[in-house]
Amino acid sequence: MSFKPVIVPNAAATDEEPSPEIQRLHEAVRIAEAVLFASPAPLDDAALEARLPDGTVLEQVIEELRRHYRLRGIHLVRAGGGWTFRTAPDLAGYLAEEVTPQRKLSRAQLETLAIVAYHQPVTRAEIEEIRGVTLHKGTLDLLVETGWVQPKGRRETPGRPITWVTTPAFLEHFALDSLRDLPNVDELRAAGLLDPRPMTSLGENVLNELGEGGGEGARTGFPGEEEDGL
Repeated sequence: MSFKPVIVPNAAATDEEPSPEIQRLHEAVRIAEAVLFASPAPLDDAALEARLPDGTVLEQVIEELRRHYRLRGIHLVRAGGGWTFRTAPDLAGYLAEEVTPQRKLSRAQLETLAIVAYHQPVTRAEIEEIRGVTLHKGTLDLLVETGWVQPKGRRETPGRPITWVTTPAFLEHFALDSLRDLPNVDELRAAGLLDPRPMTSLGENVLNELGEGGGEGARTGFPGEEEDGL
């Protein structure tokens, strides 16, 4: 769908009364701005459009908001399949603070999360096969507690094992709009995150890269990593 952007004029810069079309768009932009600011999670197109006046062209509202915030301290970005405000990436240094994590992710948990992200839906046995070691029960438990992994049905094979997938919270945390935005093997290799050795450390490398800011306006990465994990 194509549309012609409508630039909302600054009322202080002109004495002319804005047209009804401009007034309606201006009001829709104000509403969308307030709704997005108050929302605790990203809003998809349908959820945002449902809160706007009838007849509003959502693309125009989004374009106007993105234009308005383009050079400001916060940006309107897509993350977790919806729209949300995030601090400008270039200001990260001014916002960083030292915190003591209450709980760290182990090497096993980092690798497991990467395997789930790239191979989902995946069973425990498949995770163990990829990692080459037995998966401790606590590994998946903590990932579930973080809200980044969840069970999703059962595989129609003998024993009907549970399959595991990542959650919208995982996408939101790393500022990914969808799983299609995960870096592929070529991107990882170009970034120097893969070497000629077998990719047994793929999970750790991928998640280290994400934790350092894999997406626009990404939040701080994983709580940390311990050498001896579950």
